[in-house]
Amino acid sequence: MSDARFEDGNERPLRLIARDMADLRVLSALAQDAVLTGADLTFQRQARRFALLLNRFRWEDRPHAAGAGRPAERVRAVLSFGDVLRVAQQGLEARTADTVLSLLAIDYSPADADTAQDAPAGPGRVTLVFSGDGAIALDVECLEVHLADVTRPYTAPSRRVPDHGTDTAV
Repeated sequence: MSDARFEDGNERPLRLIARDMADLRVLSALAQDAVLTGADLTFQRQARRFALLLNRFRWEDRPHAAGAGRPAERVRAVLSFGDVLRVAQQGLEARTADTVLSLLAIDYSPADADTAQDAPAGPGRVTLVFSGDGAIALDVECLEVHLADVTRPYTAPSRRVPDHGTDTAV
């Protein structure tokens, strides 16, 4: 059996941007259950950019894979945050370069509580929530998040779909 290809079904790699809270919810859902190592986290202080290299579960392909009787897929993706002023972490202090992390959610709390859901988000805090009670907080000047697939999809080594006890899909 060979790995899936972008050409199958004329699919294209995801390239998405979130600048408001509604868009961020979509990126959070697509990045849920992504795995990475401690070495896959970078903060470029001068560029004010924080990035993660993820092995992202392809939630958007889950119904197609199930219908075609093929195994679940993952894809390498870069999740980057612009205009980052400060980075703090909790529960990840003991991580090493080869510690495996599982991303559960991405949340945003605006500095101004009156920010509308569909308005471009200004200063605030982005929180990356990981399994095992770990989190990374990014203080940002504005919400500027990019998710870009950078490899072709591949069959997930486990061949399983992450299960959270719910029956909802993206």
